[in-house]
Amino acid sequence: MHNNLKLFTELAEFLISEEKNNPVATPIDTSKLYETLNLSLDDEPTIDEDFIKTLKDIIKSTPKTASTSFFNQLFGGRIDRATLGDLLAVMLNNSMYTYKVAGPQVGIEKTILHKICDMIGYPKTADGTFAPGGSMSNYMAVLMARDKYNPKARTEGITNKMTLYTSEASHYSIAKNASFIGVGRDQVRAIKTNDKGEMLSSHLDQQIQIDKDQGYQPFFVNATAGTTVLGAFDDVKSISKVCKKYGLWLHLDGAYCGAVIFSEAYKHLVNGIELTDSFSVNAHKMLGTPLSCSVIVTQNKEHLKKSFSNEAEYLYQTNDDEFNLGKTSIQCGRRNDALKLWTLWKSVGNKGLEKIVDHQFNLAKFARNYITNHPDYTLYSFDDSISVCFNYKDIPANTLCTALYEQSQLMVGFGNFKNQEFVRMVTINSILKKEDITNFFKTIEKFVISSENLIN
Repeated sequence: MHNNLKLFTELAEFLISEEKNNPVATPIDTSKLYETLNLSLDDEPTIDEDFIKTLKDIIKSTPKTASTSFFNQLFGGRIDRATLGDLLAVMLNNSMYTYKVAGPQVGIEKTILHKICDMIGYPKTADGTFAPGGSMSNYMAVLMARDKYNPKARTEGITNKMTLYTSEASHYSIAKNASFIGVGRDQVRAIKTNDKGEMLSSHLDQQIQIDKDQGYQPFFVNATAGTTVLGAFDDVKSISKVCKKYGLWLHLDGAYCGAVIFSEAYKHLVNGIELTDSFSVNAHKMLGTPLSCSVIVTQNKEHLKKSFSNEAEYLYQTNDDEFNLGKTSIQCGRRNDALKLWTLWKSVGNKGLEKIVDHQFNLAKFARNYITNHPDYTLYSFDDSISVCFNYKDIPANTLCTALYEQSQLMVGFGNFKNQEFVRMVTINSILKKEDITNFFKTIEKFVISSENLIN
């Protein structure tokens, strides 16, 4: 074991060196992947020298999500204390379904869940769990709602047409989850948004009434705190009034930007969160923990038990079910995703998490200012968002982003809203500094000058 720990340290140092010297890995074309890297599994063991070389080759070719040139997805960076917690979780290797096998790790998870419930104004009846990603958090929410409004669905299946509602700018998982729970993708209503991508509660009201008049059973509304493309926040209070009018479950998908609850300056973006029936947030996004770290909480823990509990005598062998987390989880065996958030939160406190969140908004503001002060750029995003959307010199965003990636300059994605395509850079990497944002734009400008034939 000692030798492997030394090897891990060597590989970790190699990775950190690569992130600094080659922040954007040279991509390998999928048609050449297996001939470029030795990924085969053979009858005979690989000698250590070849094994280490192969591992370093893999590290060198893997996208560097913690580098200062990674702006591609809704996560990035590496925070030491959170990484420490994740490494400890791997070494401890506890499964989180029972107190008997997880011990105090259960207390760590419950402490986080109860703290988040308190912060957002949920009552003492509230509880939650860690899910394997934001999509599955949304799945758990819509499943609890289905079971509340159609209890027989758990045993008899769906026998009537139920409808659910989400904005046209929301995450794709809502339609996928409607399929999973037996309601069907065709029963998902895409509610119109304004120019920022915020759901229009007036259209929501109209659509629910239309469905009721046609004999459907509306049951669930998904609001978003940080839409995937523009990073917009739905008006929770306005949507809540509609949900109360018709008696529907209101879920707030905060996978991307729900961590604004930690910021005095930005928590107003989710005003009314205490009116929701459930709320989800991914700590591996704005809070910067390693993947994955997804939390879902609900006003009444009985909904978790009714939808996800199942008796298993061979498994649950301690008396206190409050500490047997498998009874309120979508999974049975699951890894410890709570420890990395706890080690981060414990080490920096509430104020430290607030600084992480505020820093990302400050970086986004700095990026928007850069764009507005340079005539070759066109800005499409707005204040109070950490998604910075723009175009440069009328170059198609798809073309520019692909060329930057293929030439190992930057990893940044593109998005589309209301038939307008643009570059979408996100300032979610909390290790970035203002000079890294400036370097991002300078890299684009220099690349375009030197690669006119490539992008025209």
